[in-house]
Amino acid sequence: MNCEIEDKIFDLTPDGFTQHALQLFEYQYKNNNVYHQYVNALGRMPASVKNITDIPFLPVRFFKSHTVKTGNFIPEQVFESSGTTTTINSNHYVKSLDLYRKSFRRGFEYFYGHPEEWCIIGLLPAYLERPNSSLVTMVDDLIQQSKHPMSGFYLYNYDELAQTLQLLEAAGTKTLLIGVTFALLDFAAAHPMPLKHTVVMETGGMKGRKREMIREEVHALLQQAFQIQQIHSEYGMSELLSQGYSKGEGVFDTVPWMKVLVREMEDPLTVSLSGKGLINVIDFANRDSCAFIATDDVGKLEENGSFEVNGRVDHSDLRGCSLLSV
Repeated sequence: MNCEIEDKIFDLTPDGFTQHALQLFEYQYKNNNVYHQYVNALGRMPASVKNITDIPFLPVRFFKSHTVKTGNFIPEQVFESSGTTTTINSNHYVKSLDLYRKSFRRGFEYFYGHPEEWCIIGLLPAYLERPNSSLVTMVDDLIQQSKHPMSGFYLYNYDELAQTLQLLEAAGTKTLLIGVTFALLDFAAAHPMPLKHTVVMETGGMKGRKREMIREEVHALLQQAFQIQQIHSEYGMSELLSQGYSKGEGVFDTVPWMKVLVREMEDPLTVSLSGKGLINVIDFANRDSCAFIATDDVGKLEENGSFEVNGRVDHSDLRGCSLLSV
């Protein structure tokens, strides 16, 4: 698939989405050895795939045990999933960082406008300590794109972060504070303050540092500490190159080149465009790995494509970029 096709994925119509999904399925079936073998093992041959609900979705755990690549290439970057010291992390072999940048930049603009409109602050201490984090790569690029002199990362220097936010609030600066959940909770406990011009966005991730908390509890604590009505959220993972966003109440929407479906827990080949079940994701930016991922997230999908994340299946490892259960 050439660069012209790559650019077209960001401007697809709903009808164009289905057509491209079927074309990409055939392409990845032919050129992705792991996916080819998986589809064959299921016995669902390409000739029988007529709709996006017919497409087989590769279990996300294959990124832990196999090299998932479409075509033969030397990756420009290998993104590694977050986890605890006892978990096996996933590896996502990324052929083109430029494609990843196009995806998350356009995705951010789709929901929030150009980064230059914001002062962007990243509170991602555990991720900054890891060199192969897709989340850090994304937030670092958005910080650079914002060009605001006070944009930047913070580790555990919460006092300095509080001073920065107070200055930005006093100036009425449109600010995005994007952080891993445990760090946002720690900061909120240490420095509660009213935020009138700041959007607080959590990316999930307790990492065993705190007891597990349901989403409503986390959001209620942050809303109370910062005296704001809504907490925004990002839905992403190292195995995907696109993101979904929630502007409140834990309800996510996706970019046009990404779609969420749900599969039945007892029959993973039964896939629907609405209802409750395990979340499947189509991500066209995953052109060079696998665009059809069966996640371990449990969710609820509305007919309009918006979705909620209601936790994880019991056998799943702890993951850093998935939301807490609700």
